[in-house]
Amino acid sequence: MLGFIWLGYDQMQCDKPDVDGRDLERSITQMLEPRIARAMSGDEPFYVQHGPFERETMQPPPAQPPQYDIAFTLKADERIMWPMEAKVLETSGAVAEYIKDIHEQLLTCRYAPFSGEGAMLGYLLSGTTGDAFQNISKKTPCELEDHPAFSSRPQKLSRHTRTIPSGKTYPSKFRCHHLMLGFPNLKRVSG
Repeated sequence: MLGFIWLGYDQMQCDKPDVDGRDLERSITQMLEPRIARAMSGDEPFYVQHGPFERETMQPPPAQPPQYDIAFTLKADERIMWPMEAKVLETSGAVAEYIKDIHEQLLTCRYAPFSGEGAMLGYLLSGTTGDAFQNISKKTPCELEDHPAFSSRPQKLSRHTRTIPSGKTYPSKFRCHHLMLGFPNLKRVSG
């Protein structure tokens, strides 16, 4: 799955699409998802989807269910999703919202209740990936490890123990994949 994300990102770097600056995170995500899908053969046991809802952790109506930016969904059981949460990082130090989603969504099982893994996508607009990873590691706090299959990419891995809601048997161990997708020369348009 991680390889498909990188192939989609590489294609986006080649295409250099105009991105709506009024809603940068959603605009980048909406353009990334079809490029990930095109990198896939179609024979995988999962498919990729932009904006799917997580109904397992939905609060009673009129609450809306949590919504992932992108997720890989298992074809055999569409309740099982491997989420990707995206955050625009204007600079390598602007990681507060990124960290907040790790703690409030992934580690509480609100996101990825049936999965022991998920990904955070940092859309880095300025600064270095090394500085971004250092800030994430300090402020989470967590140890960021290199991913052996993606050592040439700005990607890290952290391991966590999640808080499981009472009465649930969700996976307590969680691996968070951190991918820094650099967009230093992003073409922003409005309207």
